[in-house]
Amino acid sequence: MLLVYFLLVFLHLSSNSAANENFENYVGCDMPKSDVDLVEFPLNLEYLEAEFFLWGSLGYGLDKFAPELADSGPPPIGAQIAKLSPLIRDVITQFGFQEVGHLRAIKDTITGFPRLLLNLSRESFATVMDDAFGHPLKPPFDAYANDVNYLLASYVIPYVGLTGYVGANPKLQSSTAKRLVAGLLGVESGQDAVLRALLYERGREKVEPYGITCSSENIFVYVVMPLFAGDKYSMAYDRTPKEILRIVYGSGKENKPGGFYPKGAEGRIAKSYLRHGD
Repeated sequence: MLLVYFLLVFLHLSSNSAANENFENYVGCDMPKSDVDLVEFPLNLEYLEAEFFLWGSLGYGLDKFAPELADSGPPPIGAQIAKLSPLIRDVITQFGFQEVGHLRAIKDTITGFPRLLLNLSRESFATVMDDAFGHPLKPPFDAYANDVNYLLASYVIPYVGLTGYVGANPKLQSSTAKRLVAGLLGVESGQDAVLRALLYERGREKVEPYGITCSSENIFVYVVMPLFAGDKYSMAYDRTPKEILRIVYGSGKENKPGGFYPKGAEGRIAKSYLRHGD
């Protein structure tokens, strides 16, 4: 219960922070083009997080909650409300609100782009879990079926995002971009910690109907182990945009769209890989 208390306190504080932070005064400010590109790229992941968390907890996404952020972009494929307990639903709802704040912060700083096509179907997450086990699960993994499944599916999203922010940080030149990325990284890291703690606490629970627990070797190494991820100095890992695209496309290639992004990611960096081909 103490763990739950601290998780809820964190979520309350970070949600208020995301809602109150105002980046409107930075619109039109001078930023090096390289900074604009690095701040633009994470929009791909922030759209994914916002839609997945809002749909999973509330049963609707940006089109109803913040249509100006969707900017007439195509609705996500296969998104649906998840079967969650009251506590987990509250946690995921607050995650969704935080992601809406992140989208606003980025799009108030740079022009960005409209919501892109996202595949949030059960099949898309089933493919991720199949990769973790090295073979197709039968029946296919359903990310929306219950608390444990949704937490497992949720874990990969903020973790990939935060490693991208860590990777971008040393390349930024302007104070505006550095402040924005630092603020986004702080909350993404908090989400990652909450998800890890909730999964760690459920280590002995079974992932039905497979008869395996959350602490089984494949899941434990792929998702939960250790409680906090870091290198030999306990520093956060970093990823480049190329490495992130290889993961979220599910193809292992930065120039072969698929997975969560059927038509590929948006922005100059992502599109540069599609233009270059093999």
